[in-house]
Amino acid sequence: MSESTGIHIYSEIKNLKKVLLHRPGKEIDNLTPGNKEAMLFDDLPDALLAGIEHDAFAEVLRTHGVETVYIENLLADLLTNMDVRASFIQDFLVEGGIHAKNVAPLSEWLMDFSSSQELSDLLIAGIRNNKDIPIKLPIAPSRDQLLILNPLSNLYFSRDAFSFIGKGVSLSRMYTKVRQRETLLGDYIFRYHPEYNNLPRHYDRNAPYPLEGGDILVLSEHVIAVGISERTNIKAIQLLAENILNEETGFKYVLAIKIPVKRAFMHLDTVLTMIDYDIFTIHPEIEDEINIFELSRVNGEIKLKYMDENISLIFAKYLGLDSVSMIPCGGGDPIDAQREQWSDGSNTLAVAPGKVVVYSRNHVTNRIMEEAGVELLRVPSSELSRGRGGPRCMSMPIWRE
Repeated sequence: MSESTGIHIYSEIKNLKKVLLHRPGKEIDNLTPGNKEAMLFDDLPDALLAGIEHDAFAEVLRTHGVETVYIENLLADLLTNMDVRASFIQDFLVEGGIHAKNVAPLSEWLMDFSSSQELSDLLIAGIRNNKDIPIKLPIAPSRDQLLILNPLSNLYFSRDAFSFIGKGVSLSRMYTKVRQRETLLGDYIFRYHPEYNNLPRHYDRNAPYPLEGGDILVLSEHVIAVGISERTNIKAIQLLAENILNEETGFKYVLAIKIPVKRAFMHLDTVLTMIDYDIFTIHPEIEDEINIFELSRVNGEIKLKYMDENISLIFAKYLGLDSVSMIPCGGGDPIDAQREQWSDGSNTLAVAPGKVVVYSRNHVTNRIMEEAGVELLRVPSSELSRGRGGPRCMSMPIWRE
């Protein structure tokens, strides 16, 4: 893997140069009180304000020297190729649960879009069952079916559907069916986009066990941490270790971190993120409940070993440090911790060592981080946080120095 792939991720905190985002749009407007739980939302964000907040987030990144790349634009690039467009539309409709007899007429209509960007945006937004569809479907949807094709409402959490590690990518197998189509975008981008079609795959969307990008932290050039969570299975982590622990990648250890299975703790990065070389933020409720296992390659086989130590001691050992500091979300106060973890106080995105993007609303956690010498880049989040994801969830780093 010595050749350049356009991807360089060997750290959580080194200077961020390029990142993949998705700006929330009309797919948020296609959430309703009736479908929001099935779409994994607790509330209905205001799409207009969420987009404005996301623009502010992206501008903070650009102001600090980060190039922003958008998933919807990469998809639009692909859809200019009519052969790729035909294949993608077919796969996307089938995986979207479209009746077999309706796939051909819908495909014919979508193939005729003159603007690939408009087509990309529509496929992400979903297709409403209304008079705007200029075709008659063989199997007509019922009147109470509001959507013919469901939206990708979670796509603005660009961390989850795929995760760049080293010079390659882990293409997720999502825990919930409703999010699996997000990985189809990645599958096509990593097969056909000229900037990203040369990537080694450390994991694949057709694997038998779920593994999501929000559970993957690249702690150093040799160590990866992966959460055993509601959405990532230990057997998936073992498969990832089989693929990534070798001389070619340079990675030597995977630390599998078992966290409690709760809606609020859906991924490892919702309760733990890296801020500086020796500083992490953590949700205090998990410190005494987590279990950590080392996966390493011994005589050609992946071996698993239970680590019977405190997480801070384990991290210090594997990062080659004397000690690491754990900043508790909400300062450790049980009420503040629960409130601010719910609004992603533990979910930070480092743009450089000791400089992190945070949601402005988490006042207690933010104050404690500043007192510890961390530089904070605050972004608004009244609507973005309704999706239960923070700055790290909304970003997939492509290149770190």
